[in-house]
Amino acid sequence: QVQLVESGGGLVQAGGSLRLSCAASGRTFSSRAMGWFRQAPGKDREFVAAISYSGGSTYYADFVKGRFTCSRDNAKNTLYLQMNSLKPEDTAIYYCAAHRLIYQVMSRNKEQYTYWGQGTQVTVSS
Repeated sequence: QVQLVESGGGLVQAGGSLRLSCAASGRTFSSRAMGWFRQAPGKDREFVAAISYSGGSTYYADFVKGRFTCSRDNAKNTLYLQMNSLKPEDTAIYYCAAHRLIYQVMSRNKEQYTYWGQGTQVTVSS
């Protein structure tokens, strides 16, 4: 079992930055690929970024490339999403998620993720 708790969301002006954190409990965090997803009102939950279980590889949605950076600290059981140059269209609830299986490659498919946090709201004003 993996329990996830996000933090770090808030209100920021366009062009600003936020750093999201996702604290994980359980002994398998370092064995699982992790992902960040977001959901805006009236829209489906969409992929943002993913990171391999070792942290050595990352993968991003095109709309965040060059602006967001996903990282992890396995010693601290924590996943991060550094978000720079934020735009109003980045406004959404952001969720972290843990892959359903250990030692699997990272994925942009939300069906591959079993464990989800409660989400943290990010609001970007224009």
